[in-house]
Amino acid sequence: MINFDFHTHTKYSHGKGTIMQNALSARDKNLQGIAISDHGFSHPAFGMRRRNLAQMRADCDLATSKTGVRVLLGVESNILGISGKTDVKESDYESLDVYLAGVHRFVTYDKIRDYLSLFAGNFLSASLKFKPSKSLIKDTTTAYLNAIKNNPIDILTHLNYLCFADYLEVAKCLSDYGTYLEINTKKVHLTDEEWQNIVDKTAVNFVIDSDAHSPDRVGDVKLAEDLLCRVNIPKNRIHNIEGRRPDLRFARFKEKL
Repeated sequence: MINFDFHTHTKYSHGKGTIMQNALSARDKNLQGIAISDHGFSHPAFGMRRRNLAQMRADCDLATSKTGVRVLLGVESNILGISGKTDVKESDYESLDVYLAGVHRFVTYDKIRDYLSLFAGNFLSASLKFKPSKSLIKDTTTAYLNAIKNNPIDILTHLNYLCFADYLEVAKCLSDYGTYLEINTKKVHLTDEEWQNIVDKTAVNFVIDSDAHSPDRVGDVKLAEDLLCRVNIPKNRIHNIEGRRPDLRFARFKEKL
């Protein structure tokens, strides 16, 4: 269904396979390309390390030459605070092809307030099924909005997975700044009603990604196929199917540097 999977993980962070194994899996499924978007640098246990960037680039280039699948080097960065700061620095830009971002747990947040809201507040509400407070929704929404506005992010990953934001406000901001909203096929992160509201009330565009943590899941689109049977998401707004490729914001940004 997809021609390019922009969200795959390897042993360089929380995945089980190598870059070559992900590329071989993509070739077997007739994908044109993949991005290696391992978890961002601020995760103490599962994050990729800057010292490995040169080797990761070499691994991507080798996998491309051996498999014929285009293998891009990316990152699934962590949003670290209400300010919108992520764990990608401008000094990292030269090393990366694709810039994904999302809200994750157990990362090194920017300030104490961010631990209390982005981590503790969302963690307790999601784990204990508490109704999220208005202030929690506001803080999480602001973190998303500032991240989108202040960073050249290509794809926002699994919006509202284990966290609580005004999803429509976030989707409108994504549309304004040319960042894609991911339809993640590993995690159910929005309800059908929320997806339909996003389609009907915003102009945001989408990509479908596997969020594969093992080579066998690269290119997996089962959850997306099921979603499209239930929700009317126009296929012309999904930019990695039917021969379309996303107009990546990060690449355009780097051309101007």
